[in-house]
Amino acid sequence: MGQDGLSRSGNGFPGTIEFWFDFSSGYGYLAAQEIEALGARTQRRILWRPLMLGAAFKLTGSKGLSSTPMKAEYALHDWKRIARLRNLKFRLPEGHPYTALAATRAFYWIEKRSYETAVQFACRIFDGYFHDGLDTNAPDAVAAVASTLGFDRQEVVEGLAAPDIKTITRAHCDDAIERGVFGSPFFFADGEPFWGWDRMSMMEDWLRTGGW
Repeated sequence: MGQDGLSRSGNGFPGTIEFWFDFSSGYGYLAAQEIEALGARTQRRILWRPLMLGAAFKLTGSKGLSSTPMKAEYALHDWKRIARLRNLKFRLPEGHPYTALAATRAFYWIEKRSYETAVQFACRIFDGYFHDGLDTNAPDAVAAVASTLGFDRQEVVEGLAAPDIKTITRAHCDDAIERGVFGSPFFFADGEPFWGWDRMSMMEDWLRTGGW
């Protein structure tokens, strides 16, 4: 991976499933529990890509599920139902949904040092948010998560404010929107777009059969 942090984005990566998500997305959290196993079954590497979904909502004029009456109640019911089915812990933090800017920037800061560690960080952020009420927009709280992976907290906090990390994060979000990403989770598999946790089985069938 290049040090600019951008070499992994872009369309048409053969043998790769791009996994775009917002850290505050319930369906994104559920997808994160399954995506690596799907990649193993289909012999595809997973490219984890957090983004700020609010930027896409501004462009499309839409709102997130948790900010839409009736849909919010159904989504919460559905998330809990799926979590029970999958035997997953699930508890939304007070004030959900959070703007996960600090967590998103931290992912790309860590990725410049180790992509594999950035994926571990993403999993811990998801667990912290959907288990323990982690504030994904608080630099100190996000840095505390990064410290469990061996990073210095103050270095992480300073890294989140670095101009290059801000630029990389914004570039990834712009790239996603330009390519049509409007929800979380959103996948690209062999150039084919799939939106939603409930499309993961279809995506797997698509990859196994070569599409239709």
